[in-house]
Parts: sequence; structure tokens; C-alpha cells
Amino acid sequence: MHDLVIRNGIVVDGTGAPGRRADVAVEGDRIVAVEASASRGRREIDADGLLVTPGWVDIHTHYDGQATWDPAMTPSSWHGVTTVVFGNCGVGFAPVRPGSERYLINLMEGVEDIPETVLSEGIDFRWESFGEYLDVLAETPRVMDIGAQVPHAALRFYVMGERGADHRETPTATEIEEMGRVLEEALHAGALGLTTSRTTKHRAADGRPTPSLSAAEPELAGLARAMRRAGKGVIEVNSDFGDGDFARLRAAAELAGRPLSVLLVQVDNAPDLWAETLAGVDRAVADGLDFTAQVGSRSIGVLLGLEASLHPFKTHPSWKALENLDHETRIARLKGDAALRARLVGELPDDDHVAWMRRVLQRTFRITEPFDIEPAPERSVARLAAGLNRDPFDLALEMLLEHDGRALLMHPFENYCSGDLRVVEQMLRAPNTVCGVADAGAHVGIICDASSPTTLLSHWARDRTRGPLIPIEHLVHKQTAATARVYGLHDRGVIGPGMRADLNVVDLDALGVTAPRVIHDLPAGGRRLVQGSRGYRHTFVAGHEVAQDGQATGARPGRLIRG
Repeated sequence: MHDLVIRNGIVVDGTGAPGRRADVAVEGDRIVAVEASASRGRREIDADGLLVTPGWVDIHTHYDGQATWDPAMTPSSWHGVTTVVFGNCGVGFAPVRPGSERYLINLMEGVEDIPETVLSEGIDFRWESFGEYLDVLAETPRVMDIGAQVPHAALRFYVMGERGADHRETPTATEIEEMGRVLEEALHAGALGLTTSRTTKHRAADGRPTPSLSAAEPELAGLARAMRRAGKGVIEVNSDFGDGDFARLRAAAELAGRPLSVLLVQVDNAPDLWAETLAGVDRAVADGLDFTAQVGSRSIGVLLGLEASLHPFKTHPSWKALENLDHETRIARLKGDAALRARLVGELPDDDHVAWMRRVLQRTFRITEPFDIEPAPERSVARLAAGLNRDPFDLALEMLLEHDGRALLMHPFENYCSGDLRVVEQMLRAPNTVCGVADAGAHVGIICDASSPTTLLSHWARDRTRGPLIPIEHLVHKQTAATARVYGLHDRGVIGPGMRADLNVVDLDALGVTAPRVIHDLPAGGRRLVQGSRGYRHTFVAGHEVAQDGQATGARPGRLIRG
């Protein structure tokens, strides 16, 4: 008798093959049969009318700190995610010399918008080497499997000291050799890869660019040779892809003999650069290299709110006078004082933030339920204000004061140059892309894209009206087998005999996300944006049910994956 049988569901198995009605039988942590009529199970679930998919594999998260204090791994665990990989974009917390932790916290705060107070309170630095960090992670059973990568910034700072924090400093040959030695040691200890950042968007909280921004060929080559010696690991890169950078990264990956995975988004100041980068990935694959591009399933949605990190009045003296008040008192003051509201709108500072917000409101939208990830341009705050003959800042303030001052507006920051998701559609359909720009665990005060696996299905397979839908089998593949393969996780991401029993049972008709909201549940009372889901009937990790109808069961089958 099987431990579990999920009967009569439409199995979308992760390979891209057409969905089919079948039973899925599980024994222990493995799938043992996918067939028309499985024998009996100790527990049986009737999945008639429901989808049965592999658990989502999210390879681009920033749970480096949160994973040390939160076994629930929220909000990813609310969205059917059963495996996450973190340490992306060259930032993380190991290796680290005792007494130097403050810089890594400062860098993570700046690059990924995770407050210093949260990280200082939440992380107990009980490690120095990357292997010791993995050992600490391995101590805690959790709701899902996790894997970690070596961040270039931490590696550089560990070997070079304060010089390593300055990207303009060139490491000596001895330092390059030592970085390679430490990296090789980390890979043998179980790190899944090396990550680096070469984008000017990434800065520490003190304003310094990310340490790996301009790492030159000798440094890249030294790290590549270490990966070749280790014979394992993926190179993950976040780059602006200017001035021949893709060629440098390709050369490093070829020297390493290891896979390369690059982040791919459309940016306003170079709206066609994504296509050039993807063409480079395609050429590399045609030449026999293992390259992928990690893409989003929606725009990068910056959220504006009076409780969030960003809103139009952030630098206004009248707002600053309210900042020490609790939220309820502040909102009551704003709602009750028409003169104060008039000053906020009519006496805007002449500064960079306000100038930026004037542009932002041209492409910022009220968040509605159901959550619309592809809003039409005519629904922007600025366009609505023009139709009402009102100042866009005035309308934005009115909207932000709704729901007791907890309303949020969404600004599609990237992937939305044309006012729709046509570019994202092209990215999702491309053969050498995988889903991987959700940034779960990061940007906690401005972005909440951890819900992307849910809207990947609800929007692209069911709801989209501003362009064609995408077959659900293709979408599931992009978030399961394809993402797992990038990191060599060949035991998951597919529903088939012998594979891990990481499974979602999904009511596609009901699948969706709730409106994002701010909660204060991080260490030191820190705030973060979260977004819930609906439509997940059951989620299993290694054969254990971790969630049923949106409620956690308390099971903790998740473990650390070592490469």
C-alpha cells in the first residue's frame, strides 16, 4: 500500500509534456508511480478538477539571513515553493571574519533593502567559513529545502579586508589565489555556486558600490580556475551588461567549465539591451555552453505606501515632522488636517526624490483585487489625475490614505517600457530562459515579488487579456524542471517515478494572490511587505504535507541541499 495517492488530477509533470489525467503515488519521500489507476494509499486525495504539479523551485532568493531565524520561509511557502536557492547577486553573510560582520550587513541593507536593525537582531553569526555557515543552516528543519551560494562581495572582503569593499581596489596575485582557495573549499563544503554583481544599481547602505562591480579579468579568472578545480558550482551574475561585460563573463564561464546564469530584465534607459543579452546567451548555448537567463514573470513592481520604504512625500518637511508618530496617529493627523494635506501636495521640495516621483506617477497604478499585474497605461495615477483636472500628487495622497492609510500603489519599475508585458512574454517563451527574478526575502519595504510563481500561472495561463496566453505546461516547466536543472537538482522539478515527492495540488480556477500588505514580524519589529495566495489545496515537501488550503500544517521536512 502506498503512503499517499493523489487521484484523478490533471498532472502537469514539469517536463513540458501535455497535462494528463493520472494518479500520483508516493512512498516515503519519493514518487513511485504516475499511472491511470494506482493501487490504494494510506491517505488518498481526490484531485478531480485540480492540477497536480511539481513544487516550485525558486532559484533567485535572498533568504541568507531569514533562513537562520525563520523555518517557515515565508512568504515563499505560501506560494507552493518547495525549494529555494539564495546567496544571489554577490551578497550574503559568509565567509566572514569575526568582528567584521557590520560591513556585510551594511551591504545587504543597501543592495537588498533589508534593514540593518533586522539583520543585526536576527542573525547570530556563529560561523566564519562558508562551510560553517552551511552547518548552521543545516541545524534547523524547515518547511522547504534550501541551498546557498558563495557571494563574491563577502569572499572579496574576507580575503582583502577593507580594501575588498572598494571595487576600484585590485587584488594582488596572492589575494586572488586565496580567494580561489576559499571558494574551492566552500564548493566542496556544499555551496551551489558563486554569485557576483556588476550593476551600478547595487550599493551598500553607506553609498559605496558593490565590491565586485568592476572586478577585472585576472580576478574573474582566478575564481573560474577554482571552480574548474572543484568541478562543481554555477556562476550567477547580475550585470548591467555594458562595455563588453557579457564577453568577459562568457570567458570566465568557459575557463571554469561551469554553467553561467545571468539575470535578464528590461530597463528604461536601454529597452533593447535584454534582447542583445539573450542573443548572447543563445549563441553560447549553440556553441555548446550551459548558459541560461533568469527572467521574471511580471514587471519588477515597486510598491509605494505610507508604511512602505517609498512614497511621493518621503522627503517633504511636513512628512518628516510626522515620522516619529505611530502609523495610526500619523494617518489620523493627515485625515483630520486639510491644511497639512494641502502643504504636502502644494509645497513639494525641489529635490531629486520629488523629481523622480513626478516621472514615477506617470506609470504608477492603484492596486486592485483581483491583483492586476498588467495594468493599462490609461489607469496610471497621472493619467487619472489629468482626466480629473487634479494634481497627480494630490490624487496619489488620496489613494494612499485609503484603507486606514495602508493602501499601496504599484510602479512597474522594470519590464514595462511598453506599458504592457509583451517583453516578459517573449522572455518566458524563449528556449534558454528560466524563472528567476522574484527576489524573495529581499527589498522587504518596496517589492513583494515572492508571489511570482502564483501569478505565473494565474495571469499567463488564465487571466491575461492584453495579449496571448501561454500553455500551462510551458509555464510549469519554467518554474520546476528548468530551474532545478540550472543547479543540477535532478531529483526534483518533475513528477515521475523516483523523483522527490515535492508536489502542489492546485485549483487553477481559484488560484490568485491577495493584495500586498505591510506587517511587522521581522526581528526588532522590522516591517516587510507580504502577499498571500489562494487556490493551493495541498503542498507536499518530500512526501510530507506542509500546507493545506493555505494553512501551514507545522511539518518541517525541509533540509539544506549541499552541492
